[in-house]
Amino acid sequence: MSPRIAILTPAADGAHGGGRWPEVLARLARPLEAAGMRVETSDWTNGRYLSDCDLVLPLLAWGYHSDGDWAGRLAALEASGARLRNPAAVLRWNADKAYLGRLAEAGAPIVPTLFVDKVDEAALQDAAERFGTDRLIAKPTVSAGAYRTIRWSPGTPLDDAPERAAMIQPYLPDIEAGGEISLLYFGGQFSHAIRKRPQPGDFRVQPEFDGIITAHTPDTDEIAAADLVLSHVEEDLLYARIDLVRDMEGRPVLMEVELVEPELYLEHDARAGAAFAAAVGRAL
Repeated sequence: MSPRIAILTPAADGAHGGGRWPEVLARLARPLEAAGMRVETSDWTNGRYLSDCDLVLPLLAWGYHSDGDWAGRLAALEASGARLRNPAAVLRWNADKAYLGRLAEAGAPIVPTLFVDKVDEAALQDAAERFGTDRLIAKPTVSAGAYRTIRWSPGTPLDDAPERAAMIQPYLPDIEAGGEISLLYFGGQFSHAIRKRPQPGDFRVQPEFDGIITAHTPDTDEIAAADLVLSHVEEDLLYARIDLVRDMEGRPVLMEVELVEPELYLEHDARAGAAFAAAVGRAL
């Protein structure tokens, strides 16, 4: 019998129900079905815990950052016997970007980051002094899709600033020229990479903001940086996306390790997701 793979998706009537996730789902399902697996979907908020499926992938659990009970839903999935990959322990800690501080302490190269309880003028001025620049980025520690992420310099209004715990980083202008480099790994092995650039005048590279996305052949220092980051993750990962940008000295530094519901950009994979399907097959 063909293995059953469940992919968690947004609720049809929820905030992300009318988004572009169906097209992303199709790209995820195609290589799995080509490898002989049956793919089904489940609204990740509906309480169906899928213990009868061979594997449950949270790759389209969009909106988890605004749910308020992500940890509770993961606990229920675990208790039901659902086989989550990435594992629930990873999905818990990776949901809060405070993990960047722990990776930095372990020796991973990250964008310099100040963690604060609240983003206000005082916190931003403090960060500007620490980083030696008054061009900053502030984002919530629990967020996705550039939610309440602002680019700040003196005089910028804070209407859309993070409302709760947040992180402040220096703005690295190479995001506009070199872009954000995303390296995709399946089962611990590098698969492919993409480059994401913002539209002129913007700094957000996500597809929701019309980011310009192209295939990319990573430089050796980008591979080395991504490998170093992953070496500090102890758990066994089915999939990982490492997002890098070059700092003021031209070194690749970590923006985020995406282990919950990263877009895998299989449309830019020369092997059309074969490595992804193979990693899923090995996890069964």
